[in-house]
Amino acid sequence: MRNARYTKANMMGEEIRPIMVTVRESEETLEAPSAPAVTVEHLNAYYGTFRALNDVSLEIRARSVTAVIGPSGCGKSTLVRCINRMHEVAPGASASGRVLVSGEDIYAPDSDPVQVRRHIGMVFQKPNPFPMMSVWQNVVAGLRLEGISDKKRLEEVAERSLRKAALWDEVKDKLHMSGAALSGGQQQRLCIARAIAMEPEVLLMDEPCSALDPVATIKIEDLIRELRESFTIIIVTHNMQQAARVSDRTAFMLMDEERAGQLIEYGSTAQIFTNPQDKRTEGYITGRFG
Repeated sequence: MRNARYTKANMMGEEIRPIMVTVRESEETLEAPSAPAVTVEHLNAYYGTFRALNDVSLEIRARSVTAVIGPSGCGKSTLVRCINRMHEVAPGASASGRVLVSGEDIYAPDSDPVQVRRHIGMVFQKPNPFPMMSVWQNVVAGLRLEGISDKKRLEEVAERSLRKAALWDEVKDKLHMSGAALSGGQQQRLCIARAIAMEPEVLLMDEPCSALDPVATIKIEDLIRELRESFTIIIVTHNMQQAARVSDRTAFMLMDEERAGQLIEYGSTAQIFTNPQDKRTEGYITGRFG
């Protein structure tokens, strides 16, 4: 979005054993807090009459990794989809409240959802390279859609993005091969390269490793840690160990009495995992429910 406006519990009584996680050392105590890249204010989301999010507010710091955790169905994916306005693509879906990205309200009346989605990158649970396109064509698809045709520029962007996605060495001799012919982990990194080719300020990842094997998962996690130097990353994950390994801050969500997603607690990952302030957070972290 650089300088662009978006305009037109276990209930059986068994012994509970805490889930052991190793929390990545936070740099928050060493660095002054940066200005928020994303500010969510009183966000409500609906699928028809069903309320999926209930008055969610939080600030996402720039150049950091924020993990969103919580049990299935608590609104994690809906939250990130609201941040690039993909939520409203679902039939009957709507949202209210404000989402500010670099100070601009992406839900303002003159905001163009297409521009929002082009400039806030999204990586989905299942790798989704364009099957009829080559590796190279996949990476530059967004730029070509915007009318950029200079071959030299496209080649430079493709190589730079594939290098940032830690994929260049594996595909530099296969650039004209179908992206769908790559392995699952390579396809996911190709999708990340496609997203970062647009140079977004915010990169959303919705359970990006859930369909991958452990080796591919490690590569994606290493990549996330590297990309945080250039991008603001929000990752939805059901894997608490993964959240602890890769994120700087963690948001815990839960369904309220109305079955709507509610933000229960939000803070540094170290604090959430070692000293949660809400008993519901502690219950989820220690495996008592979820």
